Amino acid sequence: MKQQLEGIILAAGESRRMGYPKPILEIGSRTFIEQIAETMLAVVPRLVIVIGAHRERVRAAIPSDKRIAIVENPNYARGQLSSLKVGLGVIQPDSAGALVHLGDHPMVRAETFRAVVDSYNRTGKPIVIARYDGRRGHPVIFDRAMFGELLSAPEEEGAHYVVNADASRVTYVDLDDPGINLDLDTPSDLARAGLPPPPRG
Repeated sequence: MKQQLEGIILAAGESRRMGYPKPILEIGSRTFIEQIAETMLAVVPRLVIVIGAHRERVRAAIPSDKRIAIVENPNYARGQLSSLKVGLGVIQPDSAGALVHLGDHPMVRAETFRAVVDSYNRTGKPIVIARYDGRRGHPVIFDRAMFGELLSAPEEEGAHYVVNADASRVTYVDLDDPGINLDLDTPSDLARAGLPPPPRG
């Protein structure tokens, strides 16, 4: 049976190695956050974007859309899982789970999001992870049944703590999409991906 999922974009990081807020870097004529939001809203009816560091600049780049909820993580320095916990807290109670993506992974294809959602609906597994070339990445789906474990997991361990706890709960979706695990952490990473360098300032 098809389940109703909501999306979460984690866009609260400090972007220290890039030296510029990654969600507002550009891909084509759009910012990363615009590109990701539009792609995800093609497969989910509602999207939660978690901001933290650089929150005003990132907030200003988020599309104005009634389907998007913006929430702040004041403890963003604690890492990605702390932002995921904030996002899970505003997922609507009738949603089956969350489709989670990162604000610095703009090159994931729309078909990849659809394939992960299709796998979730088909397999009924509570954790579904996109994988490219044998390496897991994003997006990831967490069924609501996993929310309690995620909320109580140690933040220094990250969501891997829950993913690695029981392999039988996890299904991987192998896709021909390098964007799944393309980390864009430094200006040289952008250059290798054919993207423009960060603006000055």
